Amino acid sequence: MSAPLWPYVTPGIPDELFERLPGIPLSKREVRLVLLSQLRLKVDSILWDIGAGTGTIPVESGLLCRQGRILAIERDEDVANLIRRNCDRFSLQNVEVIEGNAPECLAQLSPPPTHACIEGGRQIKDILQAVWESMDAGGRIVATAANLESLYTISESFAQLQLRNIEVVQSAVNRLEKRGTSQVLAAVNPIFVLSGEKMDCC
Repeated sequence: MSAPLWPYVTPGIPDELFERLPGIPLSKREVRLVLLSQLRLKVDSILWDIGAGTGTIPVESGLLCRQGRILAIERDEDVANLIRRNCDRFSLQNVEVIEGNAPECLAQLSPPPTHACIEGGRQIKDILQAVWESMDAGGRIVATAANLESLYTISESFAQLQLRNIEVVQSAVNRLEKRGTSQVLAAVNPIFVLSGEKMDCC
């Protein structure tokens, strides 16, 4: 039997271990660690990852939630197949890739999420509403924003949905990279990470 690609319990898989497609976003390792810490997953969590891209969050959370289930939602067939290949690379059996447009496809998904990670989306307000309606009280939502407009939209939606324990974090990470004969600190794209919990009374 060959050794597993990532034999550690610590999250933070190097970016280069994932298969990629040109133009398809990948959550860089350092940003991924912020997302995972804000999700606060349990070993049996049910996570919906909406806009799963390359599949880094489904892979990391699939390894962490061995008794749970991960639904990776992606609208593009080629990207959905990329996520499947990345899950196969890490021998994951608890990740299901859903090909569909959010929020329309969310009402048909089962089981309901204990956690949700929303990585972008043109209809972010409608997606948040659909997730909130599917989620039981005490569930946790994490969403990312790459610009101030998205930050405002998500913050407004969190307030309207009356999420509690809201947190906002902006990542600011630099990596040492070699460029020509020099080594420089290059910024990883900054991103806002917002999180909150569904109130017990809702």
